[in-house]
Amino acid sequence: MTTDHEQAADRVGAAAGRLLRTVDGLAGGGWEAPTLLPDWSRAHLVAHLALNAEALTRLLHGVVAEPDDDVPRTMYDSDEQRAQDIETLAAAGPTEIRDHLLAATTTFADAVAAVPPDGWETRVERTPGGRTMRVASVPGMRLRELEIHHVDLHAGYATSDWSPAFAEHLVDAMTRRLHPARGFEIRPVDSSRAWVVGAGESEYPVPVVSGPAADVGWWLTGRVAPDSVSCSHGELPAIEGW
Repeated sequence: MTTDHEQAADRVGAAAGRLLRTVDGLAGGGWEAPTLLPDWSRAHLVAHLALNAEALTRLLHGVVAEPDDDVPRTMYDSDEQRAQDIETLAAAGPTEIRDHLLAATTTFADAVAAVPPDGWETRVERTPGGRTMRVASVPGMRLRELEIHHVDLHAGYATSDWSPAFAEHLVDAMTRRLHPARGFEIRPVDSSRAWVVGAGESEYPVPVVSGPAADVGWWLTGRVAPDSVSCSHGELPAIEGW
């Protein structure tokens, strides 16, 4: 049976290819255009995606390294260094950013392939002493970075371009991170699945959020909900940012 991380890893290559085609279509001045993320140009966002692949690759290299090897074993040295690296690469120019993204995409795929079966359950740190994660979560993390930020790039790719499988994957991932004060259900109009978020039992009917799974997943990241997403109780539940 194919595991979740294997399924995600299989989808990363195609998602990266779609992103690269969009990046290759950006005109010179288009790199400075704003994205859907506050204060970030397209150059910033593509730089982030390149450096995210490098950071995840660094993490995976640490997993397969020998215990006495002097190699980094976290994604980033610090959040401050991460932010500075994005600013530096974003200022480097379109050709260098694009080449950086292409190279990082390739090395990430190689790093995933090098993880042994028993390495996927290892827990690793995002920054030294920071939050931890299972190595098995890494392919899914990269897939979400590619697909969500491809839409954020505001260059023609939309949530409607996501596959039904990715839309459900995103709802799965985003609902796991939420702990709302009042529970609610998610029942996409184009999926046979339903999700319960937060408190399970209540003497009153819980709010039900509906809409296309892709648009619901977008809203669950903390972004502005499309008009297609609605709640049976009126106002949508408050969602913290991804």
